[in-house]
Amino acid sequence: MPVLNRVAEFQPEIAAWRRDLHAHPEVLFDVHRTAGVVAEKLREFGCDEVVTGLGRTGVVGIIKGRGAGTRTIGLRADMDALPMTEKTGLPHASTTPGKMHACGHDGHTAMLLGAAKYLAETRNFDGQVALIFQPAEEGGGGGRVMLEDGLFEKFDITEIYGMHNWPGMPVGHFGIRAGGIMAATDRFYIDITGKGGHAARPQQTVDPIIVAAQMVTALQTIVSRNLDPLDSAVLSVTMVEAGEADNVISRTAKITGTVRTLDGAVQDFIEERLAEFVPQFAVSFGAEASIRYARGYPVTVNAEAQTRFAAEVARDVVGAGNVDDDTAPSMGGEDFSFMLNQRPGAYIFIGNGDSTELHTDTYDFNDEAIPVGVSYWVGLVEKALPVTGR
Repeated sequence: MPVLNRVAEFQPEIAAWRRDLHAHPEVLFDVHRTAGVVAEKLREFGCDEVVTGLGRTGVVGIIKGRGAGTRTIGLRADMDALPMTEKTGLPHASTTPGKMHACGHDGHTAMLLGAAKYLAETRNFDGQVALIFQPAEEGGGGGRVMLEDGLFEKFDITEIYGMHNWPGMPVGHFGIRAGGIMAATDRFYIDITGKGGHAARPQQTVDPIIVAAQMVTALQTIVSRNLDPLDSAVLSVTMVEAGEADNVISRTAKITGTVRTLDGAVQDFIEERLAEFVPQFAVSFGAEASIRYARGYPVTVNAEAQTRFAAEVARDVVGAGNVDDDTAPSMGGEDFSFMLNQRPGAYIFIGNGDSTELHTDTYDFNDEAIPVGVSYWVGLVEKALPVTGR
């Protein structure tokens, strides 16, 4: 099943939906306009059920196939934008200051809407498909909140699939891997306390800035000298704060950073090592330090069987040579991980061509990827829930 002719025919319509969403970005759970557009279109397409307000502003559309099967698979798209200013200069650029679809969630939503339109028309499958439109992927944990509202139980979803555009991967290509495909995203907050004083008499102080400066470098040894080199991990210090005046040595300093891992055991080790290392390191300077470690999104782990199946569907759409089933994992995070922790499924990357990187102010989703993505969604449903006896 290559790219579907019917999908290619209404690609301009889907692209128009996408550009409308792009021009009206909303962030976190405040995706009221976007959710309203989604719900309206799902009803217009003839979905058997449209549920709103799940996970605060999430939307779920249910389409029943032509057979008597009751098995339900879920397809998920994220709806939220980022709190940043767009600088693309495009005709469909953001009309909302300080908000921008810089990660392609407008494209994800539009592609799943396109699949909904096609599936509602044809119903060439036996069972049910749940089309899940999620808020607050960008830091709000909207996927987790939808689960807390009973997403899987309400619709008896047995498998779950997700997709994300990937800049640098050619349009018409897919990438997927079994196991960890996106990283856990943890944060740490270190508070250092020394002894403040006059900047001209540092010998009478315990300078927390010196401690912080040395600690930033020393923290890197947790990855470079404590972990097996074959284990994937990133520890990045992203903020250092101290002082209020140029002639005063501050009493306190703060260090903030992130830890990214692809394995739960590595994640546990780094958290434990930081808890031991930070206070002991500060004591060697005569200072005190405490650390708070906050776990964020877990590792996004693709199930073996569902990954093989998703790769097969992708190959059906674009050809075997255009599907990398052992693609490199990303150290970025995804709250689709919460869903994969509860149900088997797979998360796939779809090529966005030669666009700028995700989360940059010049990024735009590539509308040429729409027929490929919609055809993948349709193929996945029809192959997972085949109509028998024809």
